[in-house]
Amino acid sequence: MTRALIAEDEPILAAVLAKTLQRLWPGLEIVATAPNGVAAVEQALALRPEVLFFDIRMPGLSGLEAAEELAERWEGPEPFPQVVFVTAYDDYAVQAFERAAADYVLKPVSEERLARTVDRLRARLASPAPEVATAGEGALSQLVSQLQALLPQGGSPERLTTIRAAVGNMVRMIPVSEVVLFQAVDKYVNVATADSEALIRLPLKDLLPQLDPQEFQQINRGTVVNMRCVASATRDTMGKTVLHLRNRPEKPRVSPVYAHLFRQM
Repeated sequence: MTRALIAEDEPILAAVLAKTLQRLWPGLEIVATAPNGVAAVEQALALRPEVLFFDIRMPGLSGLEAAEELAERWEGPEPFPQVVFVTAYDDYAVQAFERAAADYVLKPVSEERLARTVDRLRARLASPAPEVATAGEGALSQLVSQLQALLPQGGSPERLTTIRAAVGNMVRMIPVSEVVLFQAVDKYVNVATADSEALIRLPLKDLLPQLDPQEFQQINRGTVVNMRCVASATRDTMGKTVLHLRNRPEKPRVSPVYAHLFRQM
């Protein structure tokens, strides 16, 4: 019996999805239905299902954020679940996913499209375990990258060149090019250069769109690094990717969602 978890804040849509899945896949057991992203992460960690159906828009954590957090906290021996994002995006998004052979279902749920997703999931789960784990992580990375690109951005933001950080009664002007990493600390972000640190009261999610993506990359939910300051990337004993930075002692871990950024060319 394959086990699945559905994360959907609309109870009627969750019930319809569960009922359709049970009709198409009698060997699938819906072990839980989570009403938000936070509950989805906790229930997935506790119940260890093989398949996740995550709505993109959920309170607490979005489907993307929930998948990222789950990937960071997931420990073996079970391979990471197959993730199917449920989205209300238009046909352009659908075509993009079709070309990428990614897993998704479009709202309102189409039984025909869901049947293809079921076939795809069965094939992936029938593969040998190591291949499933690798394919699952790769698919998740690809899906998250593509979905983030498709989310409404509200126009191209102006790139930030200088950070203004209060230190006592002084405001320091820190060139963004000198920043090695940004790390979220509660409601603040710690701005770390080679020889200094300063806190700014700006959420990381608001800061990130203002940074040049060619220079700065998010590596987990709470850390953004300057790629020019990454000296090397290694795998620790748990199989997690760890970064070594130039002129900084921190060794931040890379979420599996972003591990593809540090694979050999």
